[in-house]
Amino acid sequence: MRPRKSVNVGSLVGSPEDETSRPSLRLRVVGVVVLLLFGILVLRLWTLQVIDGKTYAAAVTANQVRVVSVAAPRGEIVDRNDTVLVSNLPEEEILLSHEESVQNPSIIGKVAALIGQTPAQVKASLKDNQYSPYEPVPVATNVPSSTVLSLELHQSEYPGVTVQTITQRQYPQGGTTAPHVLGYLGDITSKFLADNPHAGYTQASVVGESGIEAQYEQYLRGVDGRQALSVNASGDVVGTLSHKAPQLGDTVVLNIDTGLQEAVESDLASQIKIDRQTPDVQDHGLRPPAPNGAVIVMNPQDGQIYSMASFPTYDNNEFVGGISSANFQAIENSGAFNDDAIAGLYTPGSTFKLITATAALQAGLISPGTYYHDTGTYKVQNCTGGTCSFSDNPGDPTGDFNVSSALTVSSDSFFYNIGDLFADATSKYGQAPIQDAAAQYGEGEITGIDLPNEAQGRVDSQAERQKLHDNKNTAALAPYTTWYTGDNIEMAFGQGATFLTPIEQAVAYATFANGGTRYAPQVASEIVNPNSNKVVKQFAPDSTGKVVISPANYSAILQGLEGVIYNKNGTGYGAFRGFPANFVLAGKTGTASNQKGQEPNSWFVAFGPEPHPTYLVLAVIGQGGYGADAAAPLVRNIFDYLLANPVGGVKTPTASNPVSSVAPTTVPPVGTPTTTTTTTPTHSTATTTTTAPAATTTTAPVTTTTAASPTGG
Repeated sequence: MRPRKSVNVGSLVGSPEDETSRPSLRLRVVGVVVLLLFGILVLRLWTLQVIDGKTYAAAVTANQVRVVSVAAPRGEIVDRNDTVLVSNLPEEEILLSHEESVQNPSIIGKVAALIGQTPAQVKASLKDNQYSPYEPVPVATNVPSSTVLSLELHQSEYPGVTVQTITQRQYPQGGTTAPHVLGYLGDITSKFLADNPHAGYTQASVVGESGIEAQYEQYLRGVDGRQALSVNASGDVVGTLSHKAPQLGDTVVLNIDTGLQEAVESDLASQIKIDRQTPDVQDHGLRPPAPNGAVIVMNPQDGQIYSMASFPTYDNNEFVGGISSANFQAIENSGAFNDDAIAGLYTPGSTFKLITATAALQAGLISPGTYYHDTGTYKVQNCTGGTCSFSDNPGDPTGDFNVSSALTVSSDSFFYNIGDLFADATSKYGQAPIQDAAAQYGEGEITGIDLPNEAQGRVDSQAERQKLHDNKNTAALAPYTTWYTGDNIEMAFGQGATFLTPIEQAVAYATFANGGTRYAPQVASEIVNPNSNKVVKQFAPDSTGKVVISPANYSAILQGLEGVIYNKNGTGYGAFRGFPANFVLAGKTGTASNQKGQEPNSWFVAFGPEPHPTYLVLAVIGQGGYGADAAAPLVRNIFDYLLANPVGGVKTPTASNPVSSVAPTTVPPVGTPTTTTTTTPTHSTATTTTTAPAATTTTAPVTTTTAASPTGG
């Protein structure tokens, strides 16, 4: 093999002597590279200074400026007389910077000593996740002026600590005046934030949790301000660069009359106290527990709510500055948070007879002149099994009654008969004629009152049972869907599985009182801008339905309801004895059974003055006993107050008619309060007789029945 020849570099590259020198080419190449690098540098500088200059300038400024939200004072809530029910009280609040507490942990102890807390309490405030980590955190509210002054004089010793003025809710008429209507505030929840992402709320916001505070949150909250603060490298505030003042929320004017509201609340609490001390002689001398109750006063002509009270109650001042978990739990356990006026569900008893009477008259099942002979016991026609008889309440009068007198004395058998006849005449009068009439009056439906958390009652029917049965969550409440004649009889006088809220029943009677127009109850009257005194929104009467009833039928029912109060055999006669004859009232008692071993619910509702009633008063006391003994005297006392202190028109706050923290003076009602302490029922035991013919209604076959008769009245 031949050896490989090595490569000679010298043979490939010429010697300097042999090659031509080209310095200009090298210089050009180097120059191009230098120019290219310089161009890139210039382009980069131009980008930084021109294109991205504003962005970087803002970033630098952001390191020197902190923009914080300034909470707006909430709007006031006033009554129809411009009496302030809810206002604002300015307070000083001390805040501590998150950043400073991390960089300088010793500041925590100094702040704790300044505000009278432990370091652990200050740390707990800093860890509260409702506050942004980029904004100062409140560690003390309602700080004494001496503490604020001390901080201002020694500001250099407290880096990262600031003071701001905030407002807390104040109740000039007392925190126990209309708390369920007014509602209270609470810390914003993550769900509320998620549901209102563009409304300007922050994690530190407070919002209305109940009542008017929640219902009209969008008007009351106002518009938050903004403050741009200059800070140094340590994060300490060294000055204010700009300030946009917050805007006060709108004023909400209510239809509530403060004097009436306070009288109603006092009367309700007093009557329940007396009721608990009065033995029920009809039930082995048991004292009614009367755990709760409600009163509603409204104008039946337009739905305005003049007063609304629920018992038990609470003090709104508990929420000022934040309520402790223990206090909140105690109020919740007592049932005081429940607004029984709009969310309490009660068996209505004989107050439901208005509905049954309307259905029977309008359907032509009976006429105003149809009489029924009440012997005290009703036997279901052609009954072959089950419970075949229903009894009147012990002591109720007997005799021949038409619809008017049956309402006056609250004859149960008269309405048993109507329920029985309707049950066996569905082909002629429809499948659910009484339930249809109830729906026209708004019973078993949401009324649309402008308050949150209204409950929906129910009028018992086969359709309602089927609905419950088909829902896996409620199937246990309706294991059987069969509708018996006995069920129809019980439903006809407000028993069985019918449960209504007081506001539903108040709306039903208000609908009858005004001649048949159903209005949504309205607590608020108008929204007013406090700066311009201009009305932002006015709430006109809202008609939600009609009840069609002929003049003759209407007159027959009205005569019966007036007899409740003015006829000596009327169930409300004793409570209203001596009431001024020139202020004509109509009303109805209700004594509605509950579960076995429980006292009945006590109802009374009245409206007047006839013929153009402007007041309707409804009272219910859960497990309070007879309607004539507990609820009726309560309603009488409220009408006594209204006689002495008539409700005037709504006053719009203006510069010449400013709001006031002092309520107008009220006049004491004339006469002695009629709250009864008697140990015997006020039902008459007299037998009512007439010369009218005996009942001419016919009977129909029955398949079976359920349940014996509860009390009526």
